[in-house]
Order: sequence, then C-alpha cells, then structure tokens
Amino acid sequence: MTLAEWCVFGALLLYLLTIVAIKWARSRRFDNARPRDPAFYRDALAERALGAHQNGIEAFPFFAVAVLLAEYRESPQRLVDELAVLFLIVRIAYVFTYVGNRPTLRSILWSVAFAINIAIFFMPALKRFLPV
Repeated sequence: MTLAEWCVFGALLLYLLTIVAIKWARSRRFDNARPRDPAFYRDALAERALGAHQNGIEAFPFFAVAVLLAEYRESPQRLVDELAVLFLIVRIAYVFTYVGNRPTLRSILWSVAFAINIAIFFMPALKRFLPV
C-alpha cells in the first residue's frame, strides 16, 4: 500500500475517533441503546465533536476518490503521498479547531484541505506539467 492509501485509512479513523472520543469521555451520560439521542449532543463540546465527525464523513469520499484516481491515472506517487499527508494533517488540525470552538481558523483549514483535495483530484489532468 502507498502512503496516500494509508492516509485514506487515517482519514477514516480520524472521523471515527472524533465521535468516539466524546462518547468515551462522557460515557456515564452516553446511552448506547440510543446513540443518536439529541439530548447527549446538547452540550456545546459534544455538539462540536458531532459536527466535526459529520464533516469528516462528508469530506472522506472525495478524498478517497481523489487519491485512488490520482494513483490509477499514474500521477507522480511522491506528490500524491505528500499531498495526502498534508490533507490528513490539516484535517487533524481542523478537528481540533472545530472542537476547540475556533470558527474562523476552522473555516480556513477546511478551505485549505479542500484545495489540497482538488489538487489531488486534478493531478492526472495536470501530470505532464508536474515534476516526475
């Protein structure tokens, strides 16, 4: 497996761990028989963790497809790997800013991660202009 493919797996783990962490930290209040109980997410921290989790679910498919497309179309692997790692780092920072209630920085990081994803996605179309 390539480093970029491991980053796809890392992005999956990131959005899962985002919600697992809040459920574990508040395990006395979390009822696994009602995992989507709105009352559990009324607390501001839990609500932000849920938002970060849901955004991770939304971002994951495009990232996975972009990486697989770039690899399938034989884009420069080192560049795909580097951008995938950068995407994952930015998404980790995004989760921390989301949970930490830093909306402006969160929006900036979301935009940076989306731009990285766009770059990975369009890499096959631009590969003749990229370093080998």
